[in-house]
Amino acid sequence: MNGIQKVDTRALQTNRFSKLLSSIGIYAIAALFIVLGVVLQSMGIINNFLTTQNMMNIVDAVALLGIVAVGMAFITYSGHYADLSAPTTIALTGIVSVELLRFGFIPAIMGAVVVGLIIGIINGIVIGKFKANPIIWTLAMSYVSMGVIRFVWVNKQIYPDVITDDPFPVMLFDNIYRFRFFNAISLPLIIMLVLVVVGQFILKRTAFGAQLKLTGSAKRTAKFSGINVELMIALAFIISAFTTTIAGLAITSLSRVGAYYNGAGYDFRAVTAIVIGGMTLAGGRGSIIGVLGGTLVIGLMNNIMTLLGVGTFSQDIIRGAIFILVVGINAKTLRSMGRDDA
Repeated sequence: MNGIQKVDTRALQTNRFSKLLSSIGIYAIAALFIVLGVVLQSMGIINNFLTTQNMMNIVDAVALLGIVAVGMAFITYSGHYADLSAPTTIALTGIVSVELLRFGFIPAIMGAVVVGLIIGIINGIVIGKFKANPIIWTLAMSYVSMGVIRFVWVNKQIYPDVITDDPFPVMLFDNIYRFRFFNAISLPLIIMLVLVVVGQFILKRTAFGAQLKLTGSAKRTAKFSGINVELMIALAFIISAFTTTIAGLAITSLSRVGAYYNGAGYDFRAVTAIVIGGMTLAGGRGSIIGVLGGTLVIGLMNNIMTLLGVGTFSQDIIRGAIFILVVGINAKTLRSMGRDDA
């Protein structure tokens, strides 16, 4: 009217903190945590932050969490939040691998992978084809897996050197976590970096990645475009189960025991790293490189809190508060851009 064109600026409104987070990058935040650790050590508040051993501890912890997070990121990217059956998948595949060591190292690894993939396939079919709620279903699958563990092994802890008298497969199993290239670089770290490179390439450079992105960001449009949405979702859960199984083998190798509690907490820590790394729960946004950065931030934060003497429960509260904050910021940002499905 009167020659003045009104412009709707609501889509241009952006939360300041979200914009800052996007501009400085998740790796800058990781760098700030390193600086914080250095300052706290120089003030005498914490000890041994900059030691070689502590740096290796941080990297090893990041590697284990990163392996889980990279696979689970495919689920988040597809718009299906997370896999809450990850902790029991870690526990069950670890127990199965130890149990099968009596037949040799290769059968132990293959048996664990088969069990993990079965869980992933079931999750993928039920959620992809039958449209089950991913949170409710994977939580139910978690209870089923835990029930199997309790029924078959009756809460017993099983040890590799007790299962078999042959020291060779036990030694190989121990080295899944403990073997180090050049006495410094752990095998789980190499595995995680390979998964990051491959995962980033798949999401950003392949037709599958493009189809998964459209599935996560606009499922109905993906269907009308001829994309097999059910298959995309199923493959995301299978990929997540595969990487979770790898983590389960490494974690069981670390603890040298197959036990029901081995994977506890990895579901929430992984999804927190994914969200902090810039991948939205709404789906279709983010990158594996960002997820790696989020995992690094979680690892540094956990290490500093441990050195400060912060208890486990208090750490959970802090991680939970950060998760709520980041999800809230993402939701507000998406609403300002015309989306309210975060």
